Amino acid sequence: MSTASGARLLVMLPALNEAMTIADVIGRIPRDIEGVASVEVVVIDDGSTDDTAKLARQAGADVISHGVNRGVGVAIQTGLAEAIRRRVDVAVNMDSDGQFDPAGIVKLIHPVLTNKADMATASRFRDKALIPEMPAVKRFGNWGMAKLVSFLAGGDYHDVSCGFRAYSREALLRLVLTGSFTYTQESFLVLAAKGMKIVEVPLPVRGVREHGESRVASNLWRYFVRTSSIIFGSVRDYRPGSVFGTAAAVLLLLSIATAGFFVWHRITAGQFTPHIWAGFVSAFLFGLSMLVFMLGQVALMISRLRIVQEQQLYILRKLDGIAHESRQDAADEPWAPGVTIPKEKA
Repeated sequence: MSTASGARLLVMLPALNEAMTIADVIGRIPRDIEGVASVEVVVIDDGSTDDTAKLARQAGADVISHGVNRGVGVAIQTGLAEAIRRRVDVAVNMDSDGQFDPAGIVKLIHPVLTNKADMATASRFRDKALIPEMPAVKRFGNWGMAKLVSFLAGGDYHDVSCGFRAYSREALLRLVLTGSFTYTQESFLVLAAKGMKIVEVPLPVRGVREHGESRVASNLWRYFVRTSSIIFGSVRDYRPGSVFGTAAAVLLLLSIATAGFFVWHRITAGQFTPHIWAGFVSAFLFGLSMLVFMLGQVALMISRLRIVQEQQLYILRKLDGIAHESRQDAADEPWAPGVTIPKEKA
């Protein structure tokens, strides 16, 4: 809930064994920001075995512990749920390893505070002067992933893998993530599918970790496979007609081409052999095309159900916030002597 003097900001820090940097990162988060009334910090401890949680509490942050390692995607989902529970106006997620400068929060949240964006993401590559040093293979991978997500989301993005982002309350209410490995590309696709405005904010970012290695991108092949799976799942769920329709069309064209070859050979050679196999292949591809098309219709129905369910979830979240604000307003009203104001349940 907004206050008269500004918005409420929550900074979410997913962390796994970041004892060497967590306290420093929390200590450098700006508390005095124009347009922001309060700054809250929550660390999502994703199964750390060192003193990450203890040091985070000592630095002044609240800590939510998973107990076991569930993945950075799940850690972000936990943070987003906490942001909704606290009814903040703006939420920022950033890594706990010191890769991002917390001072950049001021610039990052500005498009959200001024209603110019529903999600603002730090960009390492939009401004050529700010491109960090990193291995060439990672640079190429980031470029390729940005091109793919830009095509699927219908935008022009330079960096879709950066974990330094700001969300408006509307984006928080509408964002539903399912990937456990990561969340960066999925959030682009989900918010774009729901018509949310996304902007990139060029910020300086360290290209290589000072301590340890990334738990997401340490193995590039593993990162590519698991990220591609999440991207495909998002496109399948929100645009099943495109996925299954394209696959069915390709199979149908191959069936027609094979059938054409079969007929051509029969006319020119006057016999079916030795290419009778083409007829069987054509029939098989045609049947497979029809099967994929029918599966697409089922997927489309499921997608529509999901859209309705997510809209219902959005409405419930919205109504909960409105009800909370109404209770807060009622608590501020002068009551007659002897009237007890019911307390909100925790």
